[in-house]
Amino acid sequence: MLVSTTQSTDYIEPPMPHRISRRVKKLPRSFYARPAVDLASDLISKILVHRVGGEELRARIVETEAYIGEHDLACHAAKGRTRRTEIMFGRAGHAYVYFVYGMHDMLNIVASKVGDAQAVLIRAAEPLDGWQADLSGPAKLARAIHITTRADNGLDLTGKKLFLLDDGTSPRKITRSKRVGVDYAQDWTHALLRFHDADSPAGAKRWKRHTRSTAKNAKTTSKKRSTNRMNRDE
Repeated sequence: MLVSTTQSTDYIEPPMPHRISRRVKKLPRSFYARPAVDLASDLISKILVHRVGGEELRARIVETEAYIGEHDLACHAAKGRTRRTEIMFGRAGHAYVYFVYGMHDMLNIVASKVGDAQAVLIRAAEPLDGWQADLSGPAKLARAIHITTRADNGLDLTGKKLFLLDDGTSPRKITRSKRVGVDYAQDWTHALLRFHDADSPAGAKRWKRHTRSTAKNAKTTSKKRSTNRMNRDE
Protein backbone atom coordinates (compact mmCIF):
# COMPACT_ATOMS: atom_id res chain seq x y z
CA MET A 1 0.00 0.00 0.00
CA LEU A 2 1.17 3.51 -0.79
CA VAL A 3 1.40 5.61 2.36
CA SER A 4 0.81 9.32 1.81
CA THR A 5 2.89 11.73 3.88
CA THR A 6 1.98 14.91 2.03
CA GLN A 7 -1.73 15.21 2.70
CA SER A 8 -3.80 15.14 5.89
CA THR A 9 -7.31 15.20 4.45
CA ASP A 10 -9.00 13.61 1.46
CA TYR A 11 -12.59 13.21 0.34
CA ILE A 12 -14.60 10.30 -1.00
CA GLU A 13 -17.79 11.13 -2.87
CA PRO A 14 -20.29 8.25 -2.83
CA PRO A 15 -22.05 7.61 -6.17
CA MET A 16 -25.54 8.14 -4.68
CA PRO A 17 -25.49 10.78 -1.88
CA HIS A 18 -28.21 10.62 0.77
CA ARG A 19 -29.70 7.47 -0.73
CA ILE A 20 -32.28 6.04 1.69
CA SER A 21 -34.14 2.74 1.29
CA ARG A 22 -36.86 1.21 3.43
CA ARG A 23 -35.34 -2.24 3.07
CA VAL A 24 -33.19 -3.26 6.02
CA LYS A 25 -30.92 -6.28 5.87
CA LYS A 26 -28.30 -7.85 8.11
CA LEU A 27 -24.79 -7.65 6.71
CA PRO A 28 -23.54 -11.08 5.57
CA ARG A 29 -20.03 -12.41 6.11
CA SER A 30 -19.13 -11.62 2.51
CA PHE A 31 -19.50 -7.91 3.32
CA TYR A 32 -16.62 -8.12 5.80
CA ALA A 33 -14.36 -10.42 3.78
CA ARG A 34 -12.36 -7.74 1.97
CA PRO A 35 -9.52 -5.31 2.69
CA ALA A 36 -10.03 -3.24 5.85
CA VAL A 37 -9.54 0.04 3.99
CA ASP A 38 -12.58 -0.73 1.81
CA LEU A 39 -14.60 -2.06 4.72
CA ALA A 40 -13.85 0.99 6.90
CA SER A 41 -15.30 3.35 4.30
CA ASP A 42 -18.37 1.22 3.60
CA LEU A 43 -19.18 0.81 7.30
CA ILE A 44 -20.03 4.51 7.49
CA SER A 45 -23.83 4.81 7.89
CA LYS A 46 -24.31 1.12 8.72
CA ILE A 47 -26.29 0.35 11.88
CA LEU A 48 -24.62 -1.37 14.83
CA VAL A 49 -27.03 -3.47 16.91
CA HIS A 50 -26.37 -4.99 20.33
CA ARG A 51 -28.97 -7.10 22.12
CA VAL A 52 -28.08 -7.14 25.79
CA GLY A 53 -29.97 -7.25 29.09
CA GLY A 54 -33.35 -7.47 27.38
CA GLU A 55 -32.63 -4.33 25.33
CA GLU A 56 -31.78 -3.74 21.69
CA LEU A 57 -29.40 -0.79 21.33
CA ARG A 58 -28.89 0.60 17.84
CA ALA A 59 -26.50 3.25 16.54
CA ARG A 60 -25.44 4.50 13.11
CA ILE A 61 -21.67 4.32 12.53
CA VAL A 62 -20.10 7.66 11.56
CA GLU A 63 -16.36 7.16 12.13
CA THR A 64 -13.95 4.26 11.59
CA GLU A 65 -10.24 3.48 11.26
CA ALA A 66 -8.65 0.75 9.14
CA TYR A 67 -5.74 -1.41 10.33
CA ILE A 68 -4.47 -3.28 7.34
CA GLY A 69 -2.19 -6.11 8.42
CA GLU A 70 1.14 -7.14 9.89
CA HIS A 71 3.03 -4.61 7.73
CA ASP A 72 0.94 -1.75 9.20
CA LEU A 73 2.98 -0.70 12.24
CA ALA A 74 -0.10 0.79 13.92
CA CYS A 75 -1.91 -2.55 13.73
CA HIS A 76 -1.82 -4.95 16.70
CA ALA A 77 -0.86 -7.71 14.27
CA ALA A 78 2.44 -5.93 13.55
CA LYS A 79 3.85 -7.68 16.64
CA GLY A 80 2.89 -11.07 15.28
CA ARG A 81 0.33 -13.68 16.14
CA THR A 82 -0.39 -13.64 19.87
CA ARG A 83 -3.14 -14.81 22.18
CA ARG A 84 -4.59 -11.31 22.07
CA THR A 85 -4.53 -10.93 18.27
CA GLU A 86 -5.49 -14.50 17.35
CA ILE A 87 -9.02 -13.40 16.47
CA MET A 88 -7.64 -10.97 13.86
CA PHE A 89 -6.08 -13.87 11.94
CA GLY A 90 -9.42 -15.70 11.76
CA ARG A 91 -12.55 -15.39 9.64
CA ALA A 92 -13.90 -11.99 8.70
CA GLY A 93 -17.08 -10.79 10.34
CA HIS A 94 -16.10 -11.39 13.96
CA ALA A 95 -15.74 -8.87 16.77
CA TYR A 96 -12.21 -8.11 17.96
CA VAL A 97 -12.69 -6.35 21.31
CA TYR A 98 -9.65 -5.39 23.36
CA PHE A 99 -9.05 -3.67 26.70
CA VAL A 100 -6.71 -0.65 26.92
CA TYR A 101 -5.34 1.60 29.68
CA GLY A 102 -6.88 -0.70 32.27
CA MET A 103 -10.28 0.92 31.76
CA HIS A 104 -11.54 1.03 28.14
CA ASP A 105 -12.95 -1.56 25.73
CA MET A 106 -12.61 -1.00 21.98
CA LEU A 107 -14.76 -2.63 19.29
CA ASN A 108 -13.12 -3.71 16.04
CA ILE A 109 -14.46 -5.77 13.16
CA VAL A 110 -12.23 -8.44 11.60
CA ALA A 111 -11.82 -7.99 7.83
CA SER A 112 -10.07 -9.65 4.88
CA LYS A 113 -9.38 -13.42 4.84
CA VAL A 114 -8.10 -16.09 7.22
CA GLY A 115 -4.41 -15.51 7.96
CA ASP A 116 -4.46 -11.85 6.87
CA ALA A 117 -4.89 -9.91 10.11
CA GLN A 118 -6.89 -6.82 9.22
CA ALA A 119 -9.57 -5.03 11.23
CA VAL A 120 -11.64 -1.86 11.44
CA LEU A 121 -11.97 0.13 14.67
CA ILE A 122 -15.45 1.59 15.23
CA ARG A 123 -14.63 5.09 16.49
CA ALA A 124 -17.97 6.89 16.71
CA ALA A 125 -21.68 6.52 16.08
CA GLU A 126 -25.04 8.25 16.51
CA PRO A 127 -27.72 6.64 18.72
CA LEU A 128 -31.01 5.71 17.05
CA ASP A 129 -34.61 5.15 18.18
CA GLY A 130 -34.63 8.08 20.62
CA TRP A 131 -31.89 6.53 22.73
CA GLN A 132 -29.67 9.21 24.31
CA ALA A 133 -25.94 8.47 24.59
CA ASP A 134 -22.55 10.01 23.82
CA LEU A 135 -20.91 7.76 21.22
CA SER A 136 -18.30 10.28 20.07
CA GLY A 137 -15.27 8.08 20.76
CA PRO A 138 -14.46 4.34 20.67
CA ALA A 139 -14.33 3.96 24.45
CA LYS A 140 -17.56 5.94 24.96
CA LEU A 141 -19.25 3.92 22.23
CA ALA A 142 -18.31 0.52 23.68
CA ARG A 143 -19.27 1.60 27.19
CA ALA A 144 -22.68 3.00 26.17
CA ILE A 145 -23.58 0.01 24.00
CA HIS A 146 -22.35 -2.39 26.73
CA ILE A 147 -19.67 -4.05 24.62
CA THR A 148 -16.86 -5.64 26.65
CA THR A 149 -13.81 -7.73 25.93
CA ARG A 150 -14.93 -10.44 28.33
CA ALA A 151 -18.44 -10.84 26.91
CA ASP A 152 -18.08 -9.93 23.24
CA ASN A 153 -14.56 -10.61 21.94
CA GLY A 154 -14.78 -13.18 19.16
CA LEU A 155 -18.54 -12.90 18.62
CA ASP A 156 -19.78 -13.79 15.13
CA LEU A 157 -21.32 -10.61 13.71
CA THR A 158 -23.69 -12.64 11.54
CA GLY A 159 -25.33 -13.95 14.72
CA LYS A 160 -28.23 -12.62 16.80
CA LYS A 161 -26.51 -10.80 19.69
CA LEU A 162 -24.15 -8.30 18.05
CA PHE A 163 -24.57 -7.53 14.36
CA LEU A 164 -24.84 -4.80 11.72
CA LEU A 165 -27.68 -3.70 9.46
CA ASP A 166 -27.83 -1.89 6.14
CA ASP A 167 -30.91 0.29 5.68
CA GLY A 168 -29.69 1.77 2.41
CA THR A 169 -28.56 5.09 3.89
CA SER A 170 -25.44 6.62 2.32
CA PRO A 171 -23.40 9.60 3.60
CA ARG A 172 -23.16 12.73 1.46
CA LYS A 173 -19.42 13.02 2.02
CA ILE A 174 -16.80 10.94 3.82
CA THR A 175 -13.75 12.74 5.19
CA ARG A 176 -10.51 10.77 5.23
CA SER A 177 -7.49 11.59 7.40
CA LYS A 178 -4.77 10.19 9.66
CA ARG A 179 -5.57 7.78 12.48
CA VAL A 180 -5.51 8.94 16.09
CA GLY A 181 -2.83 8.02 18.63
CA VAL A 182 -0.45 6.16 16.31
CA ASP A 183 2.56 8.50 16.37
CA TYR A 184 4.79 5.50 17.15
CA ALA A 185 4.01 3.85 13.79
CA GLN A 186 6.76 5.55 11.74
CA ASP A 187 5.56 6.18 8.15
CA TRP A 188 2.23 4.57 8.97
CA THR A 189 1.50 7.51 11.24
CA HIS A 190 0.61 9.48 8.12
CA ALA A 191 -1.55 6.88 6.37
CA LEU A 192 -5.02 8.25 5.53
CA LEU A 193 -6.95 5.38 7.09
CA ARG A 194 -9.50 7.22 9.22
CA PHE A 195 -12.99 7.75 7.81
CA HIS A 196 -15.70 10.11 9.08
CA ASP A 197 -19.17 11.14 7.95
CA ALA A 198 -18.56 14.83 7.25
CA ASP A 199 -22.14 15.78 8.14
CA SER A 200 -22.23 13.97 11.48
CA PRO A 201 -22.00 15.98 14.72
CA ALA A 202 -20.67 12.92 16.55
CA GLY A 203 -16.96 13.47 17.05
CA ALA A 204 -17.02 16.68 14.99
CA LYS A 205 -15.26 18.81 17.62
CA ARG A 206 -12.60 16.15 18.15
CA TRP A 207 -12.15 15.80 14.39
CA LYS A 208 -11.65 19.55 13.92
CA ARG A 209 -9.29 19.69 16.91
CA HIS A 210 -7.23 16.82 15.52
CA THR A 211 -7.13 18.43 12.06
CA ARG A 212 -6.00 21.77 13.53
CA SER A 213 -3.35 19.98 15.59
CA THR A 214 -2.09 18.17 12.49
CA ALA A 215 -1.86 21.44 10.56
CA LYS A 216 -0.11 23.16 13.47
CA ASN A 217 2.44 20.35 13.77
CA ALA A 218 3.11 20.47 10.03
CA LYS A 219 3.63 24.25 10.21
CA THR A 220 6.00 23.88 13.19
CA THR A 221 7.98 21.17 11.40
CA SER A 222 8.24 23.32 8.28
CA LYS A 223 9.46 26.30 10.36
CA LYS A 224 12.10 24.15 12.08
CA ARG A 225 13.35 22.85 8.72
CA SER A 226 13.57 26.41 7.39
CA THR A 227 15.53 27.53 10.48
CA ASN A 228 17.89 24.57 10.16
CA ARG A 229 18.57 25.42 6.50
CA MET A 230 19.33 29.03 7.46
CA ASN A 231 21.71 27.89 10.19
CA ARG A 232 23.54 25.61 7.76
CA ASP A 233 23.93 28.46 5.28
CA GLU A 234 25.49 30.81 7.84
